[in-house]
Amino acid sequence: MSRLDLHLHTTFSDGSRTPTDVLALAGKAQVSALAITDHDTVAGLPEAIAAGRSLGIEVIPGIELSSRWGQTELHILGYFLDWNDLELQRQLTRFQDARHVRNPRIIEKLNALGIDLTYDEVRSLAGNDSIGRPHIARVLLEKGYVTSAKEAFDRYLADGAAAHVPRELPGPAEAIAIIRAARGIPVLAHPSWLDRSEGIYKICEQLKAVGLAGIEVHYSSHRPEQTAAYLDVARRLDLLVTGGSDFHGVTKPDVEVGVGRGQLKVPEALLEPLRKAATA
Repeated sequence: MSRLDLHLHTTFSDGSRTPTDVLALAGKAQVSALAITDHDTVAGLPEAIAAGRSLGIEVIPGIELSSRWGQTELHILGYFLDWNDLELQRQLTRFQDARHVRNPRIIEKLNALGIDLTYDEVRSLAGNDSIGRPHIARVLLEKGYVTSAKEAFDRYLADGAAAHVPRELPGPAEAIAIIRAARGIPVLAHPSWLDRSEGIYKICEQLKAVGLAGIEVHYSSHRPEQTAAYLDVARRLDLLVTGGSDFHGVTKPDVEVGVGRGQLKVPEALLEPLRKAATA
C-alpha cells in the first residue's frame, strides 16, 4: 500500500542521509510522493528530483522555515514553491547568515565547559552551509561526549541548557510571506511542539489571517487523540491537511521514512488538494 511523506530532511540541512539515500528508503517504504523539506535551504532538490525520477517517486519542492512564537519556535513548511525564485534565494541566504553567527557562539560555550570541539569540525561533518544544532550534536556524539543526540540537546543545546544560544528568528507572518512570495503553500509543522496553553485553534486562526494554508495533522509523534484534534482544527478553519515523518536519520534514529515510528500513514488522498491549492 503506497503512502505519502511530506516532511523529510537530508544532508543538505540537518539530516544524515543524502537525498538519493532518502529516495531509496522511500521506495522501500512504498512512498509514492514525498517532499524534501530541508531547513532554510532548497539546495538538495536537484539531486532529490533526479533520484525520484529514476525511482518513479514524485518529489515535491519543499522547505521548512523557523520562526519565533513567544518563547518557543514555530516551524512553517512550504510546498510546491518556486525554488529557483531569486528573492527566495536571497531570503534563505539571510537565514544561513544568522546560523553562522549563532553556531560559533555555541562552540565557544562548549569550549568553556571543557569540550574540545571546533566549528571547522562541525562544518566538515555538515558538508554544506545549512549548519544547525543537530550537526553539533552529531560531533559531540562522535567524539564521545554524549551517548545520543538527545543527550546532547538535553545537556548542552536545548533552550536553557548549558551551551544554548538564542537564535534570531523572524515572526511567523514573515516566514509565511516568504513561502507565499515563492508561490508556495505554507503549512504549520508539528503543531504539538507549540505552547499548548494558548490552544492550537487560536494559534492557527491567527496564522490563517496572515496566510497560513494548512496544518501537519499526521506526524510521527502525534498520539491518536492529537491527530483527531488537529483534524478538527483543520475542518473548522478550512485548512489543508498534510503529514510527514520528519525523518532526520542519526539524530532521530527511531523515525523512519514513510512510517515514522511504525504507525504513521499519510493518506495519498491529501496530495491532490495540496496540488490544487498550489495551482489555484
